[in-house]
Amino acid sequence: MATATFRIWRGEKGRGQFRDYTAEVAGGMVVLDVVHQIQAEQAGDLAVRWNCKAGKCGSCSAEINGMPKLMCMTRLNTLALDKPVMIEPMKAFPHMKDLVTDVSWNYQVKQRIPKFTPRAPDAPDGTWRIAQVDVERVQEFRKCIECYLCQDVCHVLREHHMQEQFIGPRFLVHVAALEMHPLDVGDRLKDLRTEFGIGLCNITKCCTKVCPEGITITDNAIIPLKERVVDRFFDPLSKLFRVFTGTKA
Repeated sequence: MATATFRIWRGEKGRGQFRDYTAEVAGGMVVLDVVHQIQAEQAGDLAVRWNCKAGKCGSCSAEINGMPKLMCMTRLNTLALDKPVMIEPMKAFPHMKDLVTDVSWNYQVKQRIPKFTPRAPDAPDGTWRIAQVDVERVQEFRKCIECYLCQDVCHVLREHHMQEQFIGPRFLVHVAALEMHPLDVGDRLKDLRTEFGIGLCNITKCCTKVCPEGITITDNAIIPLKERVVDRFFDPLSKLFRVFTGTKA
């Protein structure tokens, strides 16, 4: 069995330092296995958040060698073990202890988004009829496990700290799932422009790159929402149509 060095961030509320731990590693192990091993044998007070260890709960998000990842889905054989593996907490959120951050801001953001508003049933039995192609369009967005890795890597939140002006890619995906739902009649375009800050996203696609569920965040969610906002508020023909019809944006 081989050994490797893991450089883990230790500290509380933003203060601390990296500490090196040497651990035995074997084939098939993931980063979370090593963290648990170190916690059990060398650092009993090491704080780490996890739950399912199957890539579905989104709890064990961290930064591994500078890249936001799920610890339970990052296999050691994908990392260079001839040098220390750096494991640190997500940088876009307030630090609590060791590898744990406070992600409660995300829950507050979700409460601000207008909820699903279905149209009236269109069948005699009180149900709806939906085309399969419309169902499939929003299914991708429902795969989100709310690991917040996309939020963590987003430079608007991570580097510019514009949490008051921008809801982040995870919640633009949530809005897209509602706006593109064949039954929803809600209108969130004004909020996207004024309250949710969609214009701050410059579509670098870094959020898509880190998504463990493979959601095409930028191309399938954010860009279509941007197009809808532009059509509503900036297209000259749309403005002219509203002038003649007396409708509001």
